[in-house]
Amino acid sequence: MKALVIVDVQLDFLPAGALAVPNGDEVIPLINELQQYVDLVVATQDWHPPGHKSFASAHPGKKPFEMIDLEGLEQVLWPNHCVQGTEGATFSPDLNMNHVEAIFRKGMETDIDSYSGFYDNGHRKATGMGAYLKGRGVTEIWVCGLASDYCVYFTALDGLELGFKTTLIEDASRPIDAASFELKKEHLLSKGGQIGQARKILLKM
Repeated sequence: MKALVIVDVQLDFLPAGALAVPNGDEVIPLINELQQYVDLVVATQDWHPPGHKSFASAHPGKKPFEMIDLEGLEQVLWPNHCVQGTEGATFSPDLNMNHVEAIFRKGMETDIDSYSGFYDNGHRKATGMGAYLKGRGVTEIWVCGLASDYCVYFTALDGLELGFKTTLIEDASRPIDAASFELKKEHLLSKGGQIGQARKILLKM
């Protein structure tokens, strides 16, 4: 059984958002099409409390994109984004949510960030998505969304570690830093993951 995992297609990651991913809106039509060719669709949602410690604003004197140590983990400091209950945390109105069976929120613990849809960055707590997918009989996942080099990549990596056949759908995702994503693609491939293209998948259907 195959599942599509849609990662963080939220207004704050889209053009004019607080942490806009370049050309992030371009992924939405492809993601909408892909939903028709899987058995199950789930989505992740960044859902930070106000004052989350991954925000630069929570650290006086620090600026967005500086690096700090947070609870023993290397942490990029981000602009405030996807704060619980704000418009920026909502899904794009252009994203088809009719087929999304479950939404898994992440980044809700103030002291630790959560890039992956499966775990926080320290693998201290699971979101429940892994158990949910296995409980539904899923053996293969396609991962897409925003951003390729952070939340999509770490979701795909954890998917592999949990035993799912995992493909990162490159053209249905966009990176913050394209050069960084190239290195992360190599690492994902070395771990047994695959890189796929939605346009090629859709041509075969």
